[in-house]
Amino acid sequence: MTPVIVLSLMGLILGLGLAFASDIFKVEIDERLEKVTDLLPGLNCGACGYPGCSGFAEGIIDGKVEHLSDCKPGKDEHYDAILEYLKDHPAPDGTVTNVQK
Repeated sequence: MTPVIVLSLMGLILGLGLAFASDIFKVEIDERLEKVTDLLPGLNCGACGYPGCSGFAEGIIDGKVEHLSDCKPGKDEHYDAILEYLKDHPAPDGTVTNVQK
C-alpha cells in the first residue's frame, strides 16, 4: 500500500508543479497573427522571402514587411482585406502597423 500512496503523492506534486509552471512560462501570441495568416493566399511558397505564410504574417505584424505585394501569389483582394483588418485592429499598445500594398 505504501508504493501506491507514494506514487499518488508524487503525481499530485508533479502535476501541481506543471500547472504552476505553465502559468509562469506561457507565451503570449498576438491574436492578429492567426487572422492575417488566414487572409493570405495560403500557398506557403516562400516567394516573399519568409518561411511560408505564417512567417510573412508575423513580419507584417512586427512591422518588418513594408509592402504586401512582396507576397507574389497575393491579389488586391488579399491585400485590401489585410490592410482593412490591421486598420481596425491596432497592436495591443495602440500602434498601427505601417504596411502598404
